Amino acid sequence: MIRTRALVAAAFAAILSGTAALAEEHGALPPREKWTFSGVFGTFDQAQLQRGFQVYKEVCANCHSMNYVRFRNLAEEGGPDFSEAQVKALAETYKVKDGPNDQGEMFERPGRPADKLPAPFPNEQAAAVANGGKAPPDLSLMAKARTFSRGGLWFLIDWLPFVGYTEQGPDYVHALLNGYEENPPHGFQVPDGGHYNKYFPGNIIAMPKPLSDGQITYPKGANGQPVVPETLDQYSRDITAFLMWTAEPHFLARKQLGLRAILFLIVLSGLLYYVKKKIWSDVGGETHGLQPELHKTS
Repeated sequence: MIRTRALVAAAFAAILSGTAALAEEHGALPPREKWTFSGVFGTFDQAQLQRGFQVYKEVCANCHSMNYVRFRNLAEEGGPDFSEAQVKALAETYKVKDGPNDQGEMFERPGRPADKLPAPFPNEQAAAVANGGKAPPDLSLMAKARTFSRGGLWFLIDWLPFVGYTEQGPDYVHALLNGYEENPPHGFQVPDGGHYNKYFPGNIIAMPKPLSDGQITYPKGANGQPVVPETLDQYSRDITAFLMWTAEPHFLARKQLGLRAILFLIVLSGLLYYVKKKIWSDVGGETHGLQPELHKTS
């Protein structure tokens, strides 16, 4: 018991020390948030995904591309749940460069559901010139690409099934959008063109604060009031959920397939156990029946 307690205490000490060292090196660790898609039975909130797309369309799309998402994906099952008519009408509001035509020239046409979401810049070099020498990253896989480690031995706990922690990416994106501070800590120097963010590695980020309270007008409910608050926290939650979906659009299908596989394996294990008992029970009976004869012979 003494050894066990000592090992448990050492493990917790390692977790705490690792977390403190990581926070000192990379800044504050993002807090753990609650998401509808968390856990084995988690699912996306279609209304939240639609609001997240609105945040991307009105704010993020001015600088960031989303090259792995096409208009038709917005109508797929498990996503924002837009209708095909809505997706077609949305695509037609954009002008897409196509061609060459019969004269060998490029031309513009209305967008189609099969087109990818248009990028704000024609190429990466143009994006870099317009943003101080560095092109803004594509947001398609951002919720999976940007993550963090809690340090210490937390990785052992995070990998546990059913109780594991797999939402580091969404938590980081949400924290980053809320981590801008106008007054950095005393003695911290922010260079020209940089902005202080307590959750960004190094705490200096080139991107200005993109969201603020009341910036986006959400659809109104039956009472004429927004269904959700029009605040920075809500905007960041909605765009984070949307980015989680774009990073893994078949997220729900994967979970459903995994649950079916687990149920199948449970049933199969029960059948195999029953068959084993049925077969070996007969063999055991024959063996027991022979034992008296063997004893008499000996």
